[in-house]
Amino acid sequence: MSDTHHTGLQDQGGRVRAGEELDTARVDAWLKARVPSLQGLPEVTQFSGGASNWTYRLKYPNGDYILRRPPKGTKAKGAHDMGREFRVQQALKPVYPVVPTMIGLCEDEAVTGSEFYVMERIAGIIPRKNLPRGLVLDAGTTRRLCTNVLDKLVELHQVDVQAAGLASLGKGSGYCRRQIEGWSERYTRARTWNVPSYARVMAWLKERTPEDVANVVIHNDWRFDNVVLDEQDPTRVIGVLDWEMATLGDPLMDLGNSLAYWVHADDNMLFKAVRRQPTHLPGMLRREEVVAYYLDKSGYRVDRADWTFYEVYGLFRLAVIVQQIYYRYHHHQTRNPAFKNFWILANYLDWRCKGLIKRAKQ
Repeated sequence: MSDTHHTGLQDQGGRVRAGEELDTARVDAWLKARVPSLQGLPEVTQFSGGASNWTYRLKYPNGDYILRRPPKGTKAKGAHDMGREFRVQQALKPVYPVVPTMIGLCEDEAVTGSEFYVMERIAGIIPRKNLPRGLVLDAGTTRRLCTNVLDKLVELHQVDVQAAGLASLGKGSGYCRRQIEGWSERYTRARTWNVPSYARVMAWLKERTPEDVANVVIHNDWRFDNVVLDEQDPTRVIGVLDWEMATLGDPLMDLGNSLAYWVHADDNMLFKAVRRQPTHLPGMLRREEVVAYYLDKSGYRVDRADWTFYEVYGLFRLAVIVQQIYYRYHHHQTRNPAFKNFWILANYLDWRCKGLIKRAKQ
């Protein structure tokens, strides 16, 4: 394993994008009212990740913080709720220590044009599509990283919801059914002429929707690029980020979502094109091993044929997210050329879902 003791491996912010500037003086005054020991003005940078909320780093000579705010313009109902994201993390922190420490929530839009919250920055490595240059892990170390990340998911699903004061976070039982109905409706609304109807996939999911196995805290976007690793020991998870979609729900649905992003080195070219995390590395568990490992550690029971439901759900949900983005491009609501070929991906994911459904019948 290479020497990792240098900040070059850390996730760094870049220049703030035009039109997305903060009112630094106002943010600074607001923050110093909460942390009076801060000196000088912050150096402000912006992270390019995250297609939804805007994320900034406020670096002081004696403090390092992250500010999150919603993007400008119209907001989908329930999306970009800074207060909810803040309160979820604040409640989780005492019982799930890898959550960042919250500093404050600002609901006064006069400060910088929208509500926002500030938290302490967790300094470390964020494993994105590839590990940072200079970080090379052997297969055994990679496997340990992989199982440590899965262990943190199991731990999250074991949080005592009542003790954490999070009982009001979800809508109670029937989570699986609500998800299938909700995502099916969203796909139908976002469909364009060049993508499949997904009628067969939606009907199959609806017919086979199981009862919830439990009602626990779920992250809903569990990926390697939402964890922070210790620079001294890059297999150790010291932070879990991006709690925007966290809720109470079925833990196996959370795992199914996660697997939709789990791309192997020997997957086909189209799937490899969407890889966003280093699951292709030698030593990473394969999808079926992830499921076996998780079930063994969590104690939940589901047989192989029934597991297919959760895997198809994860891929279908990803297809809806992809298609919603493509819909905006198709109707000229965004000009980002990165979205131009997302319709191809929607077609591919339909094929992939049908392949899993076919195999489940054999």
